[in-house]
Amino acid sequence: MRKLIKYFFMFIVVTFIIKSMLYSPIVNASTKLEGVENFPSSYRGFLMELSKKYPNWKFTALYTNLDWNYVIDNENIFGKNLVPKNYSDNWKNTKLGEYNVEVDRGWVDVSRKAIEYCMDPRNFLNESQIFQFEDLSYDKSINSLEGIEKILYGTEFYNRQVSYIDSNGNNINMNEKYSNLILKASQISKVSPYHLASRIKQEVGPFLTHSSISGTVEGFRGFYNFYNIGATSSAEYMGAIKNGLEFAKSGKTENQEIRDKYLIPWDTKEKAIIGGAIFIGSSYINVGQNTIYLQKFDVNDERGTSLFWHQYMTNVLAACSESKSIYNGYQKIGLLDSSISFIIPVYENMPKIIPPNPDTNISIQLPVQIEKIELYIDNEILQKGESKRLEVKIYPEEASDHKVNYSSSNSNIVSVDNNGNIKGIQSGNATINVKSEENNVEAQINIEVYSKVTEIILDQKEIYMQIGDTFKINGVVEPNDANEKEILYASKNNDILDIDENGIITAKQIGESTIVASSKENSGIKSECKVIVVRKMEDSEIHFESPLRVESLEVSGLDYQNNKVSDLRNLIITNLDIEFINNKGEILEETSLVGTGSRILVKENGNILREYKIILYGDNNGDGKINGIDLLVLQRHILEIERMNEIYIKSANIRKTAVKPTSIDLLLIQRHILEIQFINQ
Repeated sequence: MRKLIKYFFMFIVVTFIIKSMLYSPIVNASTKLEGVENFPSSYRGFLMELSKKYPNWKFTALYTNLDWNYVIDNENIFGKNLVPKNYSDNWKNTKLGEYNVEVDRGWVDVSRKAIEYCMDPRNFLNESQIFQFEDLSYDKSINSLEGIEKILYGTEFYNRQVSYIDSNGNNINMNEKYSNLILKASQISKVSPYHLASRIKQEVGPFLTHSSISGTVEGFRGFYNFYNIGATSSAEYMGAIKNGLEFAKSGKTENQEIRDKYLIPWDTKEKAIIGGAIFIGSSYINVGQNTIYLQKFDVNDERGTSLFWHQYMTNVLAACSESKSIYNGYQKIGLLDSSISFIIPVYENMPKIIPPNPDTNISIQLPVQIEKIELYIDNEILQKGESKRLEVKIYPEEASDHKVNYSSSNSNIVSVDNNGNIKGIQSGNATINVKSEENNVEAQINIEVYSKVTEIILDQKEIYMQIGDTFKINGVVEPNDANEKEILYASKNNDILDIDENGIITAKQIGESTIVASSKENSGIKSECKVIVVRKMEDSEIHFESPLRVESLEVSGLDYQNNKVSDLRNLIITNLDIEFINNKGEILEETSLVGTGSRILVKENGNILREYKIILYGDNNGDGKINGIDLLVLQRHILEIERMNEIYIKSANIRKTAVKPTSIDLLLIQRHILEIQFINQ
């Protein structure tokens, strides 16, 4: 049997309340930190074991900032914590004049060591008794009608439409089920519907005929009290039930504001379920006493008043006993694997040895914890894309099954998973850290990633040059993070042309040759460019009018609204033949659009004397337009899904910098399309 004082604290004498309020010192506000890692080391071992079995459970440390001995002193006051009289003397207060004195019928005051045992959360960090720390607040993400029905299973409330008798004796049928009313009550009161459903089962049992909710008790017909609020003990027959129904009828107060707040009178089942939930929420759960433990032991300062007096029950083992009942209920309905939150108090200066059970005097042994971690790997240099397993040794060996967390100082360089598998992502250095989850013991190892050259990309594939001209060809290595970036250049026919170490080509005589660019790191990785050397053409033979600009045989400055072949032809003054071809090598008509990658061929007697490549900034697919397709092409390039070739990389570089196009250029194209800021050609 547990003795409850139904939300009124009739067993806490007035003198004690005044004493508590006058002598409770000011303490620093309590703080909450979520995660096992934020608990003291003496808690972590237990919580880690629970996390292994129930990975969806969440644990929050409630740092009360209260001294342990101060808390025990304030709870160890005669009449405040009780045990059944038939318990052993180990549980009882044995002081002269207080030993076996019945504070309530069959209930006596407890010993200090019993309070210490019951108040130390570390005694109850197992899968059943931890439910005294369950967060009883409403959480939309985990609370549901299905869960409520599971809790109600096996009772007459399960999947049942609500009906009740009104004060005139009429039978009223509702269109809602009990689970619907409980969920509605939860949403209004901000109290967990699972707690409300469990509380209803606990208070009125599985049957709708219970006198507190039958609506048929003489003198209280049509009144209901699902939570037995105010149902204090009485010598009268059915005294407790009548006291509870009197509360349902009048609230035991003349204050209409209070009645309205709790929807009193509870003359319908809906008002009784919702109003009672509001009472529970506003009295306890919404003011910082949102666990059974905190309802039993008033140690959280969120309420803003003195501590240690606003306690719902006097049975020192009530929180522990109810937690087992809740666990059994959750186990039966299959809710243990769902997301459940626990708020667990932490005190200052807690005993290093956990207080034992008064009867057994056997302390719970703290789990063996990790004291040292060592890391090993066969080679601390990884090739880009290479994966290896990190060997982790834990000391002492008894703790080798304890969980450690892996992290990388830069996961863009080296990634690591929860099993210690590391992978080189890009060149650079990063530190792998392995840390014990229970007590923050850690070790590090430095890893270098080497990125090999995989490809060489030249910005030209074919060049027309004139005798005596020079032209700089640009090459880059891929990937961008390759460690060795040097490129070696050579000409297959030095009689036709030369090329120096910087990629500058000098045309010497008419003919063809090939430029070969190879990686210094690996000569087998190379790229080629065909060079055709033609007769010298004087600059006076061709002239490009503004706004066109010519640099290194590349033409830019096009008007993106007037970029047909005929528009460009009108801006080129020459007596030589001019031919426009697109990026596919197809001859363009006069009305065709000219875009990035299109070429202007300057011919004499059918022979090409010079070739100009066209750049329209923002046109990344060569269709002569700037639209959403160009955004997509650049986005896929940036994400390394599909690479653009050389001329389009230039057109996508809206800022005209030496670096590769980035998301900034993506934004500039987007602003052009939206006509916010046009691209400067």
